[in-house]
Amino acid sequence: MLDAVPQPLKSSPPLPSDGFLVCGLGSLGQNCVANLKSFGVPVHAINNTLPDQWEVPRLRDLIDHLELGDCRSAEVLERAGIRQCRAVLLVTQDERVNLEAALTARVLNPRVRLVMRSDKQNLNELIGQQLKNFVALEPTQLAAPAFALGAFGEELIGYFSLDGHRFQVVMQRLEPRHGWCDRRQLHQLDTSHRRVLCHTPLAPDPDRVAASPSALFYRWLPDTVLRAGDEVVLIECDAQLRSLHLEAPKPLRQGAFRGLRQAIARLRDWPALQQGLLSIWQANSGHQLRRVATVCGVTVLALCLVGTLLLDANSPDDIPLFQAFLYTFITLFGGYGDVYAALADFEHPRLLQTFGVLLTVAGAAFVGVLYALLTEKLLTLRFEFMERRPPVPEKDHVVVIWLGRVGRQVVAALQELDQPIVGISAQALDADVLPKVPLLTGDVNVALARANLATAKSVVAVSEDEIQNLEMGLLAHRLNPDCRAIIRTYDRQFSDRVAQIFPFAQVLCASALSAEAFAATAFGEHVIGLFRLYDQTVLITQYWVETGDTLAEMLLSEVAYGYGVVPLWHQHGDQPGKIMPSDDTRLQPGDRLAVLATISGLRRIEQRELAPRTWHIYLEKALTADALFDGATELARVVGYRLGDAREFMAQLPGTLPLPLYRHQALRLSRLLTRAQVKAQVMPPP
Repeated sequence: MLDAVPQPLKSSPPLPSDGFLVCGLGSLGQNCVANLKSFGVPVHAINNTLPDQWEVPRLRDLIDHLELGDCRSAEVLERAGIRQCRAVLLVTQDERVNLEAALTARVLNPRVRLVMRSDKQNLNELIGQQLKNFVALEPTQLAAPAFALGAFGEELIGYFSLDGHRFQVVMQRLEPRHGWCDRRQLHQLDTSHRRVLCHTPLAPDPDRVAASPSALFYRWLPDTVLRAGDEVVLIECDAQLRSLHLEAPKPLRQGAFRGLRQAIARLRDWPALQQGLLSIWQANSGHQLRRVATVCGVTVLALCLVGTLLLDANSPDDIPLFQAFLYTFITLFGGYGDVYAALADFEHPRLLQTFGVLLTVAGAAFVGVLYALLTEKLLTLRFEFMERRPPVPEKDHVVVIWLGRVGRQVVAALQELDQPIVGISAQALDADVLPKVPLLTGDVNVALARANLATAKSVVAVSEDEIQNLEMGLLAHRLNPDCRAIIRTYDRQFSDRVAQIFPFAQVLCASALSAEAFAATAFGEHVIGLFRLYDQTVLITQYWVETGDTLAEMLLSEVAYGYGVVPLWHQHGDQPGKIMPSDDTRLQPGDRLAVLATISGLRRIEQRELAPRTWHIYLEKALTADALFDGATELARVVGYRLGDAREFMAQLPGTLPLPLYRHQALRLSRLLTRAQVKAQVMPPP
């Protein structure tokens, strides 16, 4: 039984201080524990029972203290060390349990940071206004963009917005005729709206690989010349969106006479006409009423033709053929009494009167079927009058299977990227749900055949059943080997096995993706979004610099090359923010900084784990008098040297700058000094 009001205990067990508590050891909770332990911090956990399966190897040994019980109970939270914890991650699958546990934890420890799993956006916002140091995240919202970007193709890797600016991460494989080949060095690609993230040469050279604290960033050298076949990953701001969407070809206009001639030619081609009629008949196999209407229509036309010929052949005064047709038409639609007297003057009146009765009966049956067909059509179009869905794209589209919560978010992200989409759902959706998206409902296997899968670019299977997702991915690959298959899974080990056996599939575990964002948020960072790059998760993270923290008073070059992160946005106080800020910017308390970082990069920032600076600059001489002043200015700006000390050093050339630098920083300073007419040389570490 839960405590109505948590009562603080007089004493608590001596557990490690500044730890983290994870409530719920499902797939998300286990991945959160693994990511938190990579920071080297104590991690406690609460779960109702021992998990049936440990997704992460030896995870049980990584948990410093495991408490079995209800995380909503104040006694259980006390035993788990809530009073000594820095943050609590509430990641059970029951949102009510997460909320109750969060309130209990806040009563027991008013300073603890609460990171809760919840998709109730309005409720989360209201609670966040009342509870400080509270963040609510939803795994599906974090992982959905990764599924959408995986379906988009290899060219577009990441896409997000920051303060009204649109950022996109793109990959380019340089063709021989590309304007950058054999002309540009990597550092020349960096502009006020673009940065180089990664470079993979066609022919790798071990001597051209830079040491970096990051496994992704800054492993390239700025003076590397781009060659054909090289692969470059860039991040651009406010650039034209790279969409592979192809406009549908416009139909050619044909003249009326040309269309009429083609129609006549089709009527003369009896085998083709017969095949067309057969296809129409087969197309209506699922609509019995339409088949009946077709039979009735053909019968009425035949009776009308026969009646016209009979009246023309038996007319006493050789009446015109058109008048014979009118007699037949009037009789067919219930006008037998009007023409009955006229039939007595014809030859064989009994035969014509009997045929007239037959026409009347056939006309009544035809009118009844016509009313039924119109009623069916009106009922079918009842909702289509409000808004008709577009047709299924012909080619280069993405097929999203199962439009649940994740599927709808994937579709929304693809729509924002202007990507052609078709959705497949086992059940019909309301007319106001994704109204601009082509939708196929019913049996999924049958719908795939109607989704133009043979010409599709990607298939995204995001149902709640990972086995079903794997089946759809394999089926899509069998029908279209060139189609990208993006499969949603829930088990980390299952994801690894599927990815190894089926290399054509891109297997994404939603829990593993979002767990890194939960772990980063637990340390106080604000994670905007994430994307996948070379099988690693990159987090877009914001920092607010405070006095005495690991970023205060540092140059952005030191932050970038020392921690292995990529600064994207810097704002000082109330001043306008700057995109792609200069490496020479010095961070001050109150500044806002947004970076790209892996989970290891965030860990290095948290622990102030700076990479060592081992490169030096040797200055030989200044070629002009102005070069002495300009060189000292560059030293003060790039390295953070005091201007007076820099001028004194420049007056005593030649010499080696006493401050060690990072390699990228040293190469940039060397270029700037050379531009200022100062001979400089980068000195490698001994």
